[in-house]
Amino acid sequence: MVTMMQSWFPDAKLGIFIHYGIYAVKGIPESWSFFNGQISHEDYMAQVDGFTAANYDPEAWANLFERVGAKYAVLTTKHHDGVALWDTDANDLSVVKKTPAGRDLITPYAEALRRHGLKVGFYFSHLDWTHPDYATVRPLRDENAGTTTEHLNLDMNPFSAPPAGQEDPERWERFLQFHRQQLEELCTRFGKIDLLWFDGDWERTAEQFRMKELRDQLHAWQPEVILNSRMLGYGDYATPEQGIPTYAPEGPWEFCVTINDSWGYQVQDHNHKSVRQLVRMFAEVIAMGGNMLLDVGPKEDGTILPEQVERLEGLGDWIRKHSEAVYGTVAGLPPGLFYGASTVSKDRTTVYLIFFDRPFDQIALKGLKNEVVRCSVVGSGQELTHQKLGGASWEGIPGVLWIDVPPEAVDPNATVVKLELDGPVDLYTGKGRH
Repeated sequence: MVTMMQSWFPDAKLGIFIHYGIYAVKGIPESWSFFNGQISHEDYMAQVDGFTAANYDPEAWANLFERVGAKYAVLTTKHHDGVALWDTDANDLSVVKKTPAGRDLITPYAEALRRHGLKVGFYFSHLDWTHPDYATVRPLRDENAGTTTEHLNLDMNPFSAPPAGQEDPERWERFLQFHRQQLEELCTRFGKIDLLWFDGDWERTAEQFRMKELRDQLHAWQPEVILNSRMLGYGDYATPEQGIPTYAPEGPWEFCVTINDSWGYQVQDHNHKSVRQLVRMFAEVIAMGGNMLLDVGPKEDGTILPEQVERLEGLGDWIRKHSEAVYGTVAGLPPGLFYGASTVSKDRTTVYLIFFDRPFDQIALKGLKNEVVRCSVVGSGQELTHQKLGGASWEGIPGVLWIDVPPEAVDPNATVVKLELDGPVDLYTGKGRH
């Protein structure tokens, strides 16, 4: 992976993902519903007639995201269905020309984010299952990445590629010109863009998409933009999706996840994660040095479901109370030393222990060689008693730090204990004497 990272990104901790498009009219899966045959392409695209954005208020969105503690947001400017949220000149398939909304939705979004001090992110799908020139070449074999199409039956799905022997390279060249034209519009019409969040890279190789050339062009248009990993080896950071990794990916990374089970608004999906579950996921992600990109799916009129607002505000309440353990910190202790998550201050003299369950009386930390100058509860400042027991000082093996946690110190979502140390954190992670 090629990396050009801006310092704001690893410090951000929380971003908001917004899947907003015509798929919210029927409340069906974005793009995949016609690709997988749940609905015909014709019926799917008929949703343009019902997309009003009547209550679209990006100022209210940005205000909410800022209150929650997010530092950036990413909006789906165009999903795999090809419907643009801005007035593209590349074709006429946009909410401006084809829907009752009748206006550009990107400019007010970007301006609202900037007013609230949030970094501006655009999602864009490389593939376009509606464009007539997209499904005109079949994927090449990438000797480094293996076959990109093992999970696709290209002969059965006309949205992805033509039948074998019916490739049309000239039309593919036209599609690449269209692809670049839309990206140029996004990069030159809406002011500074901080992040481009790509998707839909799996149906072609880096050579077919000319990703190296594209990366260079994007930086010519937006010199400080960072790119997610869905650039076939030319992105800046990893984007694990829906399942928290067991171990942190190498380099900067971001975990993208939905509040319920769906990216966009789906009428039947009421399976929202609880605030406590979101807090736990968020704490585990920042403990491994990543960001969490938490997704909402607005209804077609632009309003975010009350259940999703409630979850966002609950997460924000926890972050606000424990902000010193979130912002200005780096990844915490290695696994096995503490049964919970943790972060460490950038000067490495303070450790924040985050635990999710109510202890009977104490929590324990192994491997800490430092002396603890002060131990307290983040949010209340309540000082906690503690002692080290055991250890083998002649072998350089510290005892276990036992910390007393009275019931009134426990936070209902996740409790954070602050350890102020006598110097930079010094850990023992050995196997003991053999």
